[in-house]
Amino acid sequence: MSTEVKSKIGKKDINNRHDIEILINEFYDRVKIDETIGPVFTEVVKINWEKHLPVMCDFWENAILFTGSYHGNPMDLHTHLHKAMPLLQIHFQKWNQIFISTVDSLFKGEKALLAKQRAIKISEVLQSQILEHK
Repeated sequence: MSTEVKSKIGKKDINNRHDIEILINEFYDRVKIDETIGPVFTEVVKINWEKHLPVMCDFWENAILFTGSYHGNPMDLHTHLHKAMPLLQIHFQKWNQIFISTVDSLFKGEKALLAKQRAIKISEVLQSQILEHK
């Protein structure tokens, strides 16, 4: 994480859309360079980041701040991805590791804890549906 980002926000709780954007942008910056899951986004799916990041901000804003701003089906998207490239437990573990470490590096508090709890729960549901129901 850049010193500039850290100095601007310090360690406070996740309170608004701006905080969500900081979290999601930093998270995906880390994902893009990760050897395990980076290629899933950059080579397999070839994510359009300009479209993906606002959708992910909507998703996490809804998951953490209960805004109702996300309308989509993550299960369908991940099932489709699994068909293009089989997702393994290590992919989910790495995603969780990066997400949690990103939250911890930027934020602390009730909503930060909720974000980590939601990430783990969502990951568990996706794994059970995708990996156990092939």
